[in-house]
Amino acid sequence: MTIYRGPQAFPRTEYLGRLAAVKKEMSRRDLDALVVTSASDITYLTGYTALSGYVPQGLVVQIAEEEPTFILRRMDAPAAIHETFLDPTKIIGYPEALVGNPDKDGYDTIIDFLLESGLGNRGVGVEISNLFFQTAEKFKSRLPKARIVDCTKAVAWIRLVKSDREIEVMREAAAISDAAILRAAEVIRPGVREADAIAEILGTLARGANGKPGTMIQQIGLCSSPRTGTCHIPWSEDVFRDGSQINLELGGVRYGYCAGIMRTFSIGAPSDRLRRIHDAEVAGLEAALETIRPGCTCSDVANAFYRTIEKAGFRKESRCGYAHGIGWLEPTASLKDGDMTELKANMTFHLMLGNWIDEDFGYVISETFRVTDTGAEVLTSAPRQIFQI
Repeated sequence: MTIYRGPQAFPRTEYLGRLAAVKKEMSRRDLDALVVTSASDITYLTGYTALSGYVPQGLVVQIAEEEPTFILRRMDAPAAIHETFLDPTKIIGYPEALVGNPDKDGYDTIIDFLLESGLGNRGVGVEISNLFFQTAEKFKSRLPKARIVDCTKAVAWIRLVKSDREIEVMREAAAISDAAILRAAEVIRPGVREADAIAEILGTLARGANGKPGTMIQQIGLCSSPRTGTCHIPWSEDVFRDGSQINLELGGVRYGYCAGIMRTFSIGAPSDRLRRIHDAEVAGLEAALETIRPGCTCSDVANAFYRTIEKAGFRKESRCGYAHGIGWLEPTASLKDGDMTELKANMTFHLMLGNWIDEDFGYVISETFRVTDTGAEVLTSAPRQIFQI
């Protein structure tokens, strides 16, 4: 039985439009080919979301070709046929002999393809920062006549402004995020193991919301007392206790697109300290959202938050958020002092206001938003409260 093309998140015309934008940037840099190795960029340009990027793979975009060529491990080629809009002839699987081989690997297949396509003496873009040093050197040594250009983040910057269809997918992801937060409020109880609560939250992230299932699970951060002074650890083997505080970060996922959200939970009455920082941060969040509009900068948004919480006697050392979409973090604009990236309609961000104050105390709240023509649309909608259990 031949594998068939599965449901597509976006129509072919949308993918071709994205590729046209990439080719315009390639023309500006005088490139005939671009080798895309970022998993999130590959998702953006093809719809592929399978987790195969731990071995070499690359999407070769050519100015002269309508569709790119996807070169990946042979066992993953059927997934590419199923998930992407590409014609099967544009999907090349390299043999298993190149996996775990100290002398040659899948990148050699990509370089062979460039040579066989007559691109060995042309301008070739490569996402250099996504490669090990030895692999970057391999591209240079095996393509000595080519003009190798570092195109790290070139596609990521194009991804920054979303289409209306992308925004709709992120709304679907945000609804899943909200459902998972509300489920957390139901299952976090004294004596419950963190792992058991997470199992219920994961179930919601998979089942989804409004008839739209989650299509992937992003890492969840669950930091309970006394671990609330940090942010990026998963759940532990511990149980929830009376008086515990729980900081939770999660995000629903649809077709690779994420919508992050953070909320704080308290088993029993929150401490005065926790209430004070919550009130300050909610006020800061609202000030940041009120600042957002096309033409203002990421720095403007961040400083609106910083100024507000400083009036209440608090400071936040870390940034206030980042461009958000495929693969959670888009490595471009940051909501921080000094980032002069101008906001445009349909940019999306995770307004991440986690604040880790002492080794054993921190607080979290966040929203995913998009920039509109006149302000901001907050995609996540769980109550902005300390969830008291």
